[in-house]
Amino acid sequence: MSVIKHKEQRVGIFIDTQNLYHSSKNLYGAKVNFGQIVKDALAGRRLVRAVAYVITTESGEEKGFFEALGKVGIETKTKNLQIFAGGAKKADWDVGLAVDAIKLAPKLDSVIIVSGDGDFIPLVEYLQINEGCQVEVIAFGKSASAKLKEAADDFIDLDQNARKYLMGFGGGRERRQK
Repeated sequence: MSVIKHKEQRVGIFIDTQNLYHSSKNLYGAKVNFGQIVKDALAGRRLVRAVAYVITTESGEEKGFFEALGKVGIETKTKNLQIFAGGAKKADWDVGLAVDAIKLAPKLDSVIIVSGDGDFIPLVEYLQINEGCQVEVIAFGKSASAKLKEAADDFIDLDQNARKYLMGFGGGRERRQK
């Protein structure tokens, strides 16, 4: 993939927090360093907006995490965790992330989706064809959709330098996929 990245490009970063959280936890037993991901994603370009889509729980234990995101310049959009009568839980921001990316696209040259979720393929294609945006995807390659990687103009595989993008990862303790 050949993409152009220059300092005048206007960039929007849309972070599927749950996707990265679960990938890093399942693959490495560690937490994601979102600040480092945003820094590397920008690659010296102009940040218009970085938004993390997050879930709040009844306990409120994630408050410190939300504050940490704010300190590194990442805006948070929150949604409450839904718990259904049978005990099933649902926490999904896919539509909200997609709508925000489409609404902001006219002000952007490059849209960066931080997620490996294949559900974003139609969004990638829409942004490329209808909005003329360069679309980059950042995720853990081992758990990312192969078709999403193909659809994107550029794919940054966090697995290539996992230590750099993780906190609390001692190395050598990579979890095996089942």
